[in-house]
Amino acid sequence: MNRRGLISGAAAGGIATATLATPALSQGRIEWRMVTLWPRNLPGPGVAAQKVADRIGAVTAGRINVRLFAAGEVVPAPGAFDAVAAGTADLYHGVPAFWIAKSPAIGFFGSFPYGMTVYERQAWMMHGGGQALYDEVYGRFGVKPFNTGDSGPQWFGWFRREIRSIEDFRGLRFRTAGLGGEMFRRAGASVVTLPAGQIFAALQSGTIDAAEFLGPFSDAPLGLHQVTKNYYWPGVQEPSSAEEIGINMGRWNALPDDLKAAVRFACQSVAEEITTEYDANHPRALAELVSRHGVTPREVPRDVLIALGNSAGEILAEYRGSSDAMVKRVADSYAEFRNRSQGYMMMSYGANFQARALPIRWG
Repeated sequence: MNRRGLISGAAAGGIATATLATPALSQGRIEWRMVTLWPRNLPGPGVAAQKVADRIGAVTAGRINVRLFAAGEVVPAPGAFDAVAAGTADLYHGVPAFWIAKSPAIGFFGSFPYGMTVYERQAWMMHGGGQALYDEVYGRFGVKPFNTGDSGPQWFGWFRREIRSIEDFRGLRFRTAGLGGEMFRRAGASVVTLPAGQIFAALQSGTIDAAEFLGPFSDAPLGLHQVTKNYYWPGVQEPSSAEEIGINMGRWNALPDDLKAAVRFACQSVAEEITTEYDANHPRALAELVSRHGVTPREVPRDVLIALGNSAGEILAEYRGSSDAMVKRVADSYAEFRNRSQGYMMMSYGANFQARALPIRWG
């Protein structure tokens, strides 16, 4: 699949917003319209959005039919949340990073710089009170949210020039998003948030100097390796990146209990499939970027990681001291779970990865 084919959907605009009116009912079947942040069929999130739509239809035995509209086909990607909140669309597929202007509390449900991995965050959501907070925060905007998967640790990004010190971020025009964007902003970067379909053109033209989107599986089809070969890791700005759907609260409340349970199960079932698909495909895609396209994976210098981590800590402290009670509650809950998890994860998962890296004969 080539980059031109992927981004063509982002430029489409012939469908009028009026087509996303009240959901249709046909012989007892509910017709929902989903808007997304992604070019149609973009490997990773674009494909995942269609899987979610299909899974809802399957588990409800066709009683709910979800029709997908890719970014720009009806509303611009950044407008997806507002379209659903207003009832113009029935649900969206996206990531929390795009909505943090509404409340920084939203960002914690997607990722936080130097925060939890996907598995830690899901443990918090399911067993640490995160889901109740998630529902409460989004409910203030008339949206019912569900996690539908995670792309795993992001990559740090594609840079025209090599990174040698934290000073290299001063004046750097960097495409990024979410709470990690605030971390880079404090390092001196000029943060630009662009939808996926616009990143290549901006990097190629020099409108931006660097960009991070997701990871190898979804970055490769965007063609960013055609502009620069410097691909940096680790993506500490997003150690996880949750994907979600948000359903208009009126549409959600109108569902009978059995359909609510079915939609909830559809999201839970597809979340594991999508998360593991990323885990399976990122390594393959990275190998191809290196072997076929001459990409050079580069590690972010240690002193840069320390400086950025200190900024992330400052941001967290500010949210934990926020005068907004909702932001403070979410930040406290997230931080306490992350800090409690940290030591154990280093002795369990972290230690096993370190042991596997030893010079042993295996396989």
